[in-house]
Amino acid sequence: MQELKQKKSQLLFLKMKRCKFKIFLVCLIVVNTITAACQQKSYIFLTGLAQGTTYHITYKSDKNINYHVAIDSLLSDFDNSLSIYNPNSIISRINRNDSAAKTDEHFKTAFLKSQEVSEQTGGAFDITVSPLVNAWGFGFSKQSEINSLLIDSLLRLVGYQKIKLENDRVVKADSRMMIDMNAIAQGYAVDLTALFLESKGIKNYLVEIGGEIRTKGKNARGKTWTVGIDKPTDQNEIPGQDLQSVLALKDKSISTSGNYRAFYKKDGKKYGHIIDPSTGYPVQHNVLSATVISDDCITADAYATVFIVSGLEKAKEILKKHPELDAYLIYTNEKGEYEVYCTGRIREMLQ
Repeated sequence: MQELKQKKSQLLFLKMKRCKFKIFLVCLIVVNTITAACQQKSYIFLTGLAQGTTYHITYKSDKNINYHVAIDSLLSDFDNSLSIYNPNSIISRINRNDSAAKTDEHFKTAFLKSQEVSEQTGGAFDITVSPLVNAWGFGFSKQSEINSLLIDSLLRLVGYQKIKLENDRVVKADSRMMIDMNAIAQGYAVDLTALFLESKGIKNYLVEIGGEIRTKGKNARGKTWTVGIDKPTDQNEIPGQDLQSVLALKDKSISTSGNYRAFYKKDGKKYGHIIDPSTGYPVQHNVLSATVISDDCITADAYATVFIVSGLEKAKEILKKHPELDAYLIYTNEKGEYEVYCTGRIREMLQ
């Protein structure tokens, strides 16, 4: 009975996530992963539900050991910490000011990384944006009637400087503040899963959760893992249906964010799901898709959102300050035509 309830809960999370919040809109797909995995018995392919979305994991196990149960348990514990769709998670209890709620290591790691990225990007990344995300109908509550007065009032509850960690507790400047780590949690979950596999001696793997990916070693064909980047068009509704580019990803993590799939139109105007923390309104910059490559997926995940919020020119400035990052940015020029800006190492990865 408990297992049935858990499965129903996971399906509910999945439905809510797909329909209302952060679907990874310029979705990365694994190219030929399943086919390749089937060609060699030493490669094991796993799939399941986590973080309100799906996961796909392929790894080489010379001893043919299946870690499905252990990974599901790991990701379940992770959801109990950081899922806003789980009413009993640590983050949900903190959002409703449960005095007994204490943070765990998952929460602390994601929180500290979020604050670090916020400081380095001038607040382009901000986990306190949750009240605005909910108001616009992209969170876990119904859309509000948007007007400038509402936005101004909610902006007073936003600001990464207004929250801090003290021992095992989150301290808020205003009790009405809420936090949402969906823009970083899936990347972090990918890292945790990858590190689990490495702890078991796995040297060849690909871990994908909700479009966030981390790779190591080779695929079943003995080749570098390859991933695709979708073209950011409203008509491109099926991930992998129409690819912009394919990249060879060697011992790296990759994340893509964009506004072209999760949006709605009102009075003839299109509103995307990524909210600018400085204005309180959906982002209106010309960057349609931001793909970031880094050593770890938590970093790639966060900066993919940053580059959508910041826009092309500020994204270029941030990249100059962070040579450890690579980016593939699809944007529209003054004529409304698609153009691509990418860092040098990306060109070496293009297939």
